[in-house]
Amino acid sequence: MEIVDTPEQAAEQALAPLIVRAPLATYLDAEGLGSGAVEAERIGEGHSNVTYLIRREGLRLVLRRPPRPPLPPSAHDVLREARLLAALEGTAARTPRVLAVCADESILGVPFYVMEEVVGSVTTAEIPPALDTAEDRARIGYELVDALVEVHAVDWRAAGLEGFGRPTGYLERQLRRFGGLWEHNKTRELPLVQEVGDWLARNLPPSPLATIVHGDYRLGNAMVSLTPPARLLAIFDWELAAIGDPLADVGYLTATWVQADDPADTMFSSASAITRREGFPSRAAMVARYEERSGRPVESLRWYQTLALWKAAVFMEGNYRRFVAGSTDDGFLALAGEGVPALAQKAWEMGPGGSRPSEPPGAPHPRRPPGRHR
Repeated sequence: MEIVDTPEQAAEQALAPLIVRAPLATYLDAEGLGSGAVEAERIGEGHSNVTYLIRREGLRLVLRRPPRPPLPPSAHDVLREARLLAALEGTAARTPRVLAVCADESILGVPFYVMEEVVGSVTTAEIPPALDTAEDRARIGYELVDALVEVHAVDWRAAGLEGFGRPTGYLERQLRRFGGLWEHNKTRELPLVQEVGDWLARNLPPSPLATIVHGDYRLGNAMVSLTPPARLLAIFDWELAAIGDPLADVGYLTATWVQADDPADTMFSSASAITRREGFPSRAAMVARYEERSGRPVESLRWYQTLALWKAAVFMEGNYRRFVAGSTDDGFLALAGEGVPALAQKAWEMGPGGSRPSEPPGAPHPRRPPGRHR
């Protein structure tokens, strides 16, 4: 069971629970966050850090915690995520308000934080009926871009994020970090991952001035209003946030965005199929919107899209490793057994495989990667 009442019940389980109600209730009491019994319900579609809706006598909160240990080094750092969210309060960035941060691992076995509930819809598979028009679908896409521009415009030093990350060398650190994570995470040999990493290092573009970078910026990590006009209410899942190159977010957003004329087997088509519908903007339109609203030209987009796909492969392999080790019962992660090699293939096609920048990220490419010929 992932939710139990007492530490004694938790100790009896082979697989550690994710929520233990009694110590959590004591902690929330001390923080002045409601009273009475704790009801917990897992929410969201995330398969990395875990999110719960917490209810206590009419009070609704959201709790964010890492998955079960063991965890890769520097991954799933919810305390760092909470620090960033707290710093963004009062800025134009659309984020939920942090209510409490707990570093005491005696309560749930891991650090966690509690934030306000934002009421809306995460539109990964369904669009709120009131927004299911071509006009509001377009607004959803452009709101996603506009909210990213707002994040990148935040004065991160004034927000108290000096020391959160170094403003130079972000791309080099990303390559080192995710290269190291691959060595830690991998469950099998996938030479394409190394080849793509080597290509990225050889073709490193110059970066614009550093901004806050979300690191996993996509429609599935944003909540929109339930009623028109469509408005993006909050951005979630800041686990990979840093100070660095803003174009990394643009690359990730466009690499994971599916448009109407993409082939059916595009890597992210199953997760983002709704964006094929009439009204949703194309990748080119979203890039143009970003350039117009930010005043920042988007150059070397293919490189940034390749980086996004490569990082996704490395990160998902870490989740797959947890599934293989039996430390999670999230059956979705079993799909990464085939999904990670497919992501590596798409990254190869976008980067060293030579896909032209005008081609969609998921488009097939006639060349085959080395070592994969029959």
